[in-house]
Amino acid sequence: MFESLTEKLVQTLRVVSGKNRLSEELLDEACRQLRTSLLEADVNVKVVKDFVAQVRSRSLGSEVQKSLSPEQHFIRIVYEELAQVMGGKAVGLNFRVRPPAVFLMVGLQGTGKTTTTAKLARHLKEKERKRVLAASLDVYRPAAIEQLKVQVEPLGVDVFESPVTGNVRERALLAHEEAIRQNAEVLLLDTAGRLHVDDEMMEELEELASHFRPAEILLVVDSMSGQDVVRVAEAFQNRLELSGIVLTKLDGDTRGGAALSVRAVTGCPIKLMGTGEKTTDLEVFHPDRLASRILDMGDLLSLAEKAQTTLDPSETLKIQKKIKKNDFTLGDFYIHLQQIKKMGSFENLLKFLPGMGQMSKQLKGMAPPDTELKKIEAIILSMTPQERTDHDVLDGSRRRRIAQGSGTQVQDVNRLVSQFLEARKMMSRMAKSPMGKRGGLW
Repeated sequence: MFESLTEKLVQTLRVVSGKNRLSEELLDEACRQLRTSLLEADVNVKVVKDFVAQVRSRSLGSEVQKSLSPEQHFIRIVYEELAQVMGGKAVGLNFRVRPPAVFLMVGLQGTGKTTTTAKLARHLKEKERKRVLAASLDVYRPAAIEQLKVQVEPLGVDVFESPVTGNVRERALLAHEEAIRQNAEVLLLDTAGRLHVDDEMMEELEELASHFRPAEILLVVDSMSGQDVVRVAEAFQNRLELSGIVLTKLDGDTRGGAALSVRAVTGCPIKLMGTGEKTTDLEVFHPDRLASRILDMGDLLSLAEKAQTTLDPSETLKIQKKIKKNDFTLGDFYIHLQQIKKMGSFENLLKFLPGMGQMSKQLKGMAPPDTELKKIEAIILSMTPQERTDHDVLDGSRRRRIAQGSGTQVQDVNRLVSQFLEARKMMSRMAKSPMGKRGGLW
């Protein structure tokens, strides 16, 4: 996410690295590089101009705290202004209406609107604890209604079905009546898109918005479209009272122009962001956390939230007790790996850690973490239950059999066992430390 922008901004921040004071000449050079980096990231020209002017003004006009170096002072200002240009703080979804709250999903074709509707259905059910009914109003695109059904039903969310397939307004009214019958708290309406903004589509959306008075009108846009996102958002905003924007495909956006422009230009808050293809890959948009990630400062809060909502607390507690007793086995290690895998790929998880954006360049020549993980899994799965429980029985012949069964080398098996024993010692020591006893290890 935003790898290109992150790399350029980190290089820009090095201009002030190690300097004793922030002179005007130094700031001019840093701001020039900031301007170039943001323009290359396809950020709106006016947004760039205002952003750089604000950074320069604050850098010259405020006192440097005694606890901060000039470098830290400048980085803090850039971080705060980045967060501010994206909205400053997270804006929640509106549930302060009489149920069912109608959420109207709008946008062009190809932006991932239907997939985002399915992701939002899961988010509302699992994180907001809401009863949800999803309905497709796309009567034009072949199999659009079936597509939503296929994506939403496995989540345990009800999908509206009706023989009425040709009349959008009638279909929406029937879906609303069904939501009332089911005591649904949220009705998700996935509307039809077009390849471009046109009067026919906008009139249809205006009619729906006028009748239902939606609690949310969420515009779904493709973040990889750059400045087109701003133009599309302005076109929709001229005809509808947009309440929020959902940025999709953020995991593939290396530049970040849309995220840094759309709020500042339209004034419409970015409420959610799609970070992958799975239905779990939808996050609340936190401007401050994203600013931290853009500057390669990590995002430990989001990582902690992801762990809290993904990991099985009972399994985590069992493993914690085993570690404290120094009874952690290779079988337990395998179970723990499966838990962590639920949070996403290791490569994506590493990006939440400070400094890993730049570190990833140094790791490019090495095997990807997920490739190594598959090798570890194959080795452990090639062991017998006894071998997973008691590593002491792993003599030479057993290790050769395991290597053959897992398609690896004996050296790979030896390395895994050695690394496992070292990790077990370290975790045991941490568990016995004051931080570990307070639960800080987990």
